Amino acid sequence: MKEKLLGKTLEELKEAATACGLKSFVGKQLAEWLYAKRVSSWDSMTNIGKAAKGMLQEKYELGTSPACGKAESNDGTVKYLFEAGEGRYVEAVVIPDDDRRTLCVSSQAGCRMGCKFCMTGRQGWHGNLDTAQILNQFLSVDEPESLTGTVFMGMGEPLDNYDNVSRAIRILTADWGFGWSPKRITVSTIGVLPVLRRYLEEEHCHLAVSLHDPFPEERAGIMPSQKAWSITETIRLIRKYDFSGQRRVSFEYTMFSGFNDDSLHADALIRLLKGLECRVNLIRFHKIPDFPYESSSADVMEAFRKRLNDNGILCTIRSSRGEDILAACGMLAGKHSS
Repeated sequence: MKEKLLGKTLEELKEAATACGLKSFVGKQLAEWLYAKRVSSWDSMTNIGKAAKGMLQEKYELGTSPACGKAESNDGTVKYLFEAGEGRYVEAVVIPDDDRRTLCVSSQAGCRMGCKFCMTGRQGWHGNLDTAQILNQFLSVDEPESLTGTVFMGMGEPLDNYDNVSRAIRILTADWGFGWSPKRITVSTIGVLPVLRRYLEEEHCHLAVSLHDPFPEERAGIMPSQKAWSITETIRLIRKYDFSGQRRVSFEYTMFSGFNDDSLHADALIRLLKGLECRVNLIRFHKIPDFPYESSSADVMEAFRKRLNDNGILCTIRSSRGEDILAACGMLAGKHSS
């Protein structure tokens, strides 16, 4: 099997070129075509000679592949399906909002965190995506140059595939890569503590923590990872880092009627986050099979939001997008329909 060029750093692309007997500057040309110009074919690389491309093609493939499925929502959200090898599929979602377009990107086929309210978690874990498969989601959506930001909130736990996710972030933010500011990238996690510490030390992107319940015993009932990585320990770690500047931290809170949406939960959340520069995003639950709870009503969500804001915790209600095509939060399942 040929190596993929997509996902290699500038130095690695230079090494790939010299391994084929070419000058190292060809590696810089490859980086420009793959990352800055985002081409998906050898023929598009017009400043690399035919003979040079022939030598490269003997050892390497580009690593790009088109989406094998696409669904468009009534609200403009677009969901893409990608093959991930060995019969696996993953989904990515483009969410338009005025002049912005955010890509919700997947990092794993399935997920091993097992959150009870998430379709991805229900299917189990079927493997990590490599860096090329992560970056291919950026290159193979319609009009990739129109993307203004990304959230690693698709299928999988990003910090459970940190080596490939961090390499993708490096390429996204490098001046020889996509040239994005770290402020355009948010990484979501349930709080994988040993790796979270690495992420906070090594990266300057935003952080989103899946919280969903401030009471440890209740949270463990819907999020098994709580037993390994307590939310209180996660927040204790986060408090050691500065989020008053350009890097932000947010907490995702899905609202379940009669379970985590009353004043007791709001007050516990206020105590948990007091003094931390952060935002809480309230999320309407999108019903999935075999989960006993419904979403909280709009009035209950508004009362919860107001209680947090009145007590100094910045809180917003996130707009639900793409529910009609199963593209909303917690609904991605990588299903291939033939």
